[in-house]
Order: sequence, then structure tokens, then C-alpha cells
Amino acid sequence: MSAQDILEAAGVEVSFSVGSSISARLRHQQHLLHAVDGVDLTVRKGEALALVGESGSGKSTLARAIAGIQPANRGQIKLDGKVLPARHRSRADQRRIQIVFQDPYSSLNPRLTVGGMLRELLRVHHVVPRGEVEARTQELLRMVGLPEDAAGALPRQFSGGQRQRVAIARAIALRPEVLVADEPVSALDVSVQATILNLLQELQSELGLTLLFISHNLAVVRHLCDRVAVMYLGRIIEVAPTEVLFANPRHPYTAGLLAAIPRMTPGDESTAPAVKGDPPSPLALPAGCRFRTRCPIAQQICAEQDPALIASSENPEHSAACHFAGQTSLANAPETV
Repeated sequence: MSAQDILEAAGVEVSFSVGSSISARLRHQQHLLHAVDGVDLTVRKGEALALVGESGSGKSTLARAIAGIQPANRGQIKLDGKVLPARHRSRADQRRIQIVFQDPYSSLNPRLTVGGMLRELLRVHHVVPRGEVEARTQELLRMVGLPEDAAGALPRQFSGGQRQRVAIARAIALRPEVLVADEPVSALDVSVQATILNLLQELQSELGLTLLFISHNLAVVRHLCDRVAVMYLGRIIEVAPTEVLFANPRHPYTAGLLAAIPRMTPGDESTAPAVKGDPPSPLALPAGCRFRTRCPIAQQICAEQDPALIASSENPEHSAACHFAGQTSLANAPETV
């Protein structure tokens, strides 16, 4: 962990028991689903790092482990070099990492007014003196673009975009250092998404936040983030600065994701292949490289050896976990193993 890194995940694993009923246990049919499988990831202070991948790749589980909601089975989460406990974090540690969820309505208390939620947080965590709680509540509403009278309203009285603004206000109320945004705009209308993204960008700059932004929308990621980490079946398989990754993906999976981005400009259609097929079951991962069953350039070594995440010799900030990193073309590609 370098001096500029604020957050580090080291060897993080999160697994779940599947088939945990009494009858399954009697028949010894319990299985472990490795949602996050040995992830190493660093986030630099003040940057916006995107975590991308298909649904089921483990992005949200990793986010919940970082935020302390889902305990990791193995590995460490470090904040400013301090190891955070997997369970029962102190209030001070909880305040330092806050999360904004995909569905704002399910993450808000339907019986509390917006002002009531914010005031409760400020009082319980002693963020400001009691005499300043009301003023700080109004300030938070202004920061996220909501009127002062929003404090007296319940979550059901807001639109989806306004609810997400409330969720963001609640997250920044505790003055966190790291904000985890887990698909914060995917449940919103397209017309509203841009305003929420711009709000996150403004708050990051104004408050000096470090942002871990989780998304499956690479067009959004390119607009917002400084670096991108690509996740597949519980592993990080490529990490690079955003423009470097878009210009020169080194993993075939990343190349497929980029090829799937819709393009509206005539004559700008991509000739690269999108990712074919469905991911294998996380309960029965293939030997070697877990992407090989869908990879257009897989060879025998891919079935025998699991590739490590290795930096490129041309760019030490660009890492990929592929035996043939950089060879993402289908030209003369061998048959998939």
C-alpha cells in the first residue's frame, strides 16, 4: 500500500453456503459459493475508481465487504494502512466508509421524514454540536439539490432521482473519506441519471471524497472515473487508467465489454466481438482461467494454469490476468479449450 493509497483490499474472500438446509447437511451436500475470490485492489486518495463487470461478478459483494456490511471470510480491508475488522467495526470506522445503494427507496426508512433521518445521524454520531444539527440538516439538503421543505417529507413523496439525492445526503452527513456508490443510477430514468452523476462528481470535488463507483455501464464509467477495475466471477482481471483501458484493453473479456457499448454515430460500429455465451456456475468454476470457456483466444495453457494479475511492461499501471494479455483479436485464434 503506497502513501497515495487510502483503501486496500488484500486477498479478500467472501463465500456463502449453498444447500444449508438440515436435509442437505445430513446428506453432506453443502457447497460454498465464492462470490469474491481472493481480490487485491487499491484505491488512491481522492480518485474515482470504477468496478465493472457483468451481473453476478461479485461487484456488490465486494462493495459490501469494504463498507463492513458483509464480513469477509478471509483477507483484509485497510483504510489509511489500518486494518478494519471484518465484523463489529467501531462507529468511527463506520463513518469513514459510507455506501449509496442501487435502490434508494429500499435503503430509506419509510416512516422517517428526510429531516428526521439526517438529524438522527448527526445526533447519534455527534457529527456537529446539538445546536447546529438543524442548520447542518438544511445544508445537506442544499448540497444535494433539494429544497428546504424536503426535510418534512417522507421517502414515498419523492421521485426516484430525489430519493437517490436523499440517500447521498445521508451518506455524506457522516463526513466519510470513502464513498461507495453501488449502481447508483441504474434504477433511474435516463433523463435523471446525468444529474445524479454530475452531483456525485461535484461532491467528490467539493468534499475531497474518494469514490468507488460500481457499474455495468462503461459509458457512464468513462465520464466519471479515473481508473477502472474489471471483475469476472469473483476476481479482478484487469486494472488500468480509464482512457488507457478504453483505448487498449489487454484482457479478452474487457475487449468484449467495450465492444458491447452501444454506439449512436453512423460508421462508428465496432468490429470487435462482444462476450459470447453465459458465465459458468460459480459453484463449478472451470479449471485454470475461469474465463476460458467464453474466450475467443483460449489455448491449452489456459485450462492448466490460472493467470495472475500482472502489470504490462509498457505501462506499470495497466495490469491484466491473461496468459495472452494484449492479444484480444479473433484473427487466427485457436479453438476454445
